[in-house]
Amino acid sequence: MLSLNQTQIDDQHWQHANVYVDDEQEVRIHYIDCPALQAEKGVILLIHGYPNTSYQWRHVITPLAEAGFRVLAPDYRGAGDSSHPKLGYDKMTVAEDLYKVVHNVLGIKKPIHVVGQDIGGMVAHAYAVQYPDCTCSVMWGECPLPGSHPYESGFKNSAGMWHFAFQQQLDLPELLTQGREKIYIKHFYDRLCFNPMGITPCDVDHYAASFAQPGGMRAGFELYRAFPQDAKDNRAKLNQTGKSKVPAAALNGVMSLLLEVADEQTKEFYERYEIVTVAKSGHWTAEENPKDFVDQVVKFVIKHN
Repeated sequence: MLSLNQTQIDDQHWQHANVYVDDEQEVRIHYIDCPALQAEKGVILLIHGYPNTSYQWRHVITPLAEAGFRVLAPDYRGAGDSSHPKLGYDKMTVAEDLYKVVHNVLGIKKPIHVVGQDIGGMVAHAYAVQYPDCTCSVMWGECPLPGSHPYESGFKNSAGMWHFAFQQQLDLPELLTQGREKIYIKHFYDRLCFNPMGITPCDVDHYAASFAQPGGMRAGFELYRAFPQDAKDNRAKLNQTGKSKVPAAALNGVMSLLLEVADEQTKEFYERYEIVTVAKSGHWTAEENPKDFVDQVVKFVIKHN
């Protein structure tokens, strides 16, 4: 039987770079930039989740480029090869970092397509509502959005989301996971997947090495400690400007638990939206079934180019 997953990473066209996005040069963002491999149809910004890095997109960057899109895949602040600053993990600030990379550093003036999963889905939403004139479309999912009715009405306290409360505690998560980073993060890959071959032992080693860096686990936990502020920001933006007019898609694995909140929370924040699912996939869509992930993303963004 053919595997859903590629085993080789085609990165020959990728360019890696580091840039500072603040005057103090404390926030360094690493990103991958892959040019369109045919006539360019647009730019896609891929925003990874937790516990992931831009490595999450290893099987989809080149296929999206082959479909005619320039692809940008950053490590957001605190992740991967980006720096681990002390503050700034609310999703509006994280999205602002990426906006600066796209528009100030790379000089991209036209609106882009934004795609995010998990924490990256929260960041993608923050990007779209902060910079609607710079966003052609947004695909976000695999996350209960802080401030949304599903999140606040109980999903954040459900048994499956136990780590939300744990990772918001001060100091204790860092202490208990020090030296055990691989054991801890592997739990999430195993528990939330449908296709267990999506994240191999070598992939787990890659992620574990990243999170074992000084500040790596702390930075990841800070993303969760910012959820109360994220909830306030998301509600304030909705009350200030109303539902977003950016074309949106709730992007989820068809076998994912989080699919159950996709419709309600997307409808709450967007005027125009659709539900998009990745076949034979749980939470880690771009890793569990990269081919269908690419097909679904291209199909959606082409309609809003």
